[in-house]
Amino acid sequence: MKLRLHLFVLCVIIIFLVYNMANFQHKQTTLEAKSHPFDTVTVSDRDAVKVPQKAEARIGYLPHGIVESNSDMDLKPLWLTTSARSKFLPENFTAILFHYDGNVNGWNDLPWSKSVIHIAASNQTKWWFAKRFLHPAVVSIYQYIFLWDEDLEVDNFSPRRYLNIVRSEGLEISQPGLDSKLSEIHHRITVRKKAGTFHSVYFDRRVSRANKKCSREGPPCSGWVEGMAPVFSKSAWQCVWHLIQNDLIHGWGIDYKFGYCAQGDRTKNIGVVDSEFIVHRGVQTLGGSTITKDGIRGKNAKPLGQKAAQIQRSRGRAPGLDMRTKIRRKSRSELRDFQKRWDRAAREDRTWVDPFARSRRKRKNRNPQ
Repeated sequence: MKLRLHLFVLCVIIIFLVYNMANFQHKQTTLEAKSHPFDTVTVSDRDAVKVPQKAEARIGYLPHGIVESNSDMDLKPLWLTTSARSKFLPENFTAILFHYDGNVNGWNDLPWSKSVIHIAASNQTKWWFAKRFLHPAVVSIYQYIFLWDEDLEVDNFSPRRYLNIVRSEGLEISQPGLDSKLSEIHHRITVRKKAGTFHSVYFDRRVSRANKKCSREGPPCSGWVEGMAPVFSKSAWQCVWHLIQNDLIHGWGIDYKFGYCAQGDRTKNIGVVDSEFIVHRGVQTLGGSTITKDGIRGKNAKPLGQKAAQIQRSRGRAPGLDMRTKIRRKSRSELRDFQKRWDRAAREDRTWVDPFARSRRKRKNRNPQ
């Protein structure tokens, strides 16, 4: 009897202790929740505040609804105003002018100038600007990135029709075709074909400076666009931005590696759009010279090309032959450095497989030395 009584008392004591411990833990948890209400997201919290299921990590103590994960390059007006008219702005584009001569005010007379972003740094190139101001995280809201030179005429170009073609054909990297009669041509693959919507291959067994021996596969004869007017999809730009070398500002040779960022077969995902074409005037303004070759000026040589030449003249520079020579030498030196880096990276990365090595081997087998 005494043993049963002792067991009963012991059970009561144990139950009392367990109850008090559980009660203490509950009170402690409640106090911590009141002191740090945003540390975790429970199911009841998510239901109460309607937090999306994907939202797991909090940013500081911010409520989820106020967090803005993306940004853009749109200029926001201080007051209500009408939109500027230009070729790209009405088509939901954001335009950024990279000023390598530092002369931003020289563009103020253009009606759309105040509606675009101006970034100035003396004697730099668009690849230098792109590496520093077009990080994929910054431009992630945009579906396509147009990284164009300043000496292009767009009289016969529609951004909307161009992107419709790019989407329908699945082009990750592209460029508009060049008007052969009015443009300075470096590679024949970039010349607009009058029949068809786009092309990605150019073959010509005749060897000349213009066609660069286009009797073989690969850049610059197939699956390739030139660095003067490339257009990148968001996915392609994520890759190309990392391909741009921080210190090699002229970007020579980088367009030969665009295929590695084409999200697949470069002969299918890279192309030149023929139905929407532009004029490449070949104005060499970097370094001071604005002289162009005879016959390459367009019929309406007005907007950006004329403005660039006008600004260069206002700076009082004589034709910069010496400067241009130095720039060309630096560009060639950077091309060699870029190729050496690529070769070294390919050699040292033992897990990397060149997706185009097989096609090169086939080409060698068909053309034994």
